[in-house]
Amino acid sequence: MKQIKWLAIAIFISLFVILANSDLFASAAPKDPKHYTELEFSEPPEVTLPDYEKYQLANGLTVYLIEDHEFPLVEGTAMFRTGSRFEPAEKVGLASLTGNLMRSGGTQQHPAAQLNQLLEQRAASIETGISRTSGNASFNCLTADLDTVFNLFAEVIQTPAFAQDKFNLEKQQMKGSIARRNDDPGEIADREFKQLIYGENSPYARVSEYETLTNIAQEDVRDFYQRYVRPEQMLLGIVGDFDSKQMRDRIAKAFGNWEVSTPEPNYDIPPAEQANTEGIHFVQQPQLSQSYVEMGHIDGTLDNPDYPALRVLNGSLNGFGGTLYNELRSRQGLAYSVYGVWDANYDYPGMFIAGGQTSSPTTVPFIKSMEAEIQQVRETPLSDDQLQYAKESILNSFIFNFEQPSQTLSRLMRYQYYGYPSDFIFEFQKGVKETSKEDVQRVANTYLQPEKMVKLVVGNRENINPPLTELEDNITTVDISIPKPMSGNKP
Repeated sequence: MKQIKWLAIAIFISLFVILANSDLFASAAPKDPKHYTELEFSEPPEVTLPDYEKYQLANGLTVYLIEDHEFPLVEGTAMFRTGSRFEPAEKVGLASLTGNLMRSGGTQQHPAAQLNQLLEQRAASIETGISRTSGNASFNCLTADLDTVFNLFAEVIQTPAFAQDKFNLEKQQMKGSIARRNDDPGEIADREFKQLIYGENSPYARVSEYETLTNIAQEDVRDFYQRYVRPEQMLLGIVGDFDSKQMRDRIAKAFGNWEVSTPEPNYDIPPAEQANTEGIHFVQQPQLSQSYVEMGHIDGTLDNPDYPALRVLNGSLNGFGGTLYNELRSRQGLAYSVYGVWDANYDYPGMFIAGGQTSSPTTVPFIKSMEAEIQQVRETPLSDDQLQYAKESILNSFIFNFEQPSQTLSRLMRYQYYGYPSDFIFEFQKGVKETSKEDVQRVANTYLQPEKMVKLVVGNRENINPPLTELEDNITTVDISIPKPMSGNKP
């Protein structure tokens, strides 16, 4: 039997070798494989918005509906005009705590355990949260379970219980996150760089501490919720397998009588200014064999008329065909990862941020090369190939913004929330198509400002050779130690 088995294997191998050298295999394989730059692609299909309905309830709640009957699923999203930038400086963490507790604390009709069970039995989900600039709630369920899940969703938004035990648990988990916040050097770099740009006390960079969490009482959560979760400042979008008329009736029944008695809060957006405009800042992490580098300055908002050209600039710098990747990673071998991004925000200035990861001994050469590439793009126009690559990388990915109706719905709601026109994405697309080499050089020269670049390095000082003092004489050490809780308060 063993001889027969080995004979069969030998015959199989022989046949494979014969076929591999035959014309059959030769004709199947490409004779002249092309370089990726020689590949030709057809024009991406034209993108249009799907049909949607938009209306408003008498209490001011704005509704978007998109029917999509491909699958027996329904999902919904609500946005509230709030954010952690509105929380008191002495109670940082209040907004996040409120957003989490809206769901985890159960509702006045269904305690947390019962709410969890009802959703798990239906393979459905309801989630809530509050970020820096907005609040949100969402649900996802089968069409057959829509009535039950939608009613629970309405309860979570309108009648959260904020149960004491869940409040205590959420605070304890947030304190645990504080204790672990220096475990990841990449997260250290992102957090500390943001504080260097905006300032550690800015609502766009501050972080929770043991003391700020200790200052938050259960009543603070209720007050924050009552001030900011209100129908006239809520957007509700639903997409999926439903009948629009029935959905309108369902929404009217669940939300039509919702009113709040608290006065409308102050929605003035806190300003953002650059706190530091120069210098090298260093975080010592002796366990590292590589450095995390971030450098940049404050930038602008998405409604800047030059934003399409700035995005083309991004495209020319980043990715496998981008100048930063080609020069610093591929040609010089200085980086594990490298990037340079004009990262604008909707309603407050974002950041231009360049950086990457490099081995400790190549930290200084990496920074020098990054500075040289930024200066190069300011002084020298892109080649025709670079411009085409940058524009096509954006335009060819444009269709993926509209793969699912839920993406379109989310975009429509986001534009209304931040006061942008509903066709903003198409105006952006048009702007990218019209961008020239001269436009890219102009915006690079105008908006990239080396004299305002702040630099942050997270790494091991002993292994950085040549030392950072080769770049500047004075290196500022950043203290990332975690403030201890006040006496008598456990972390």
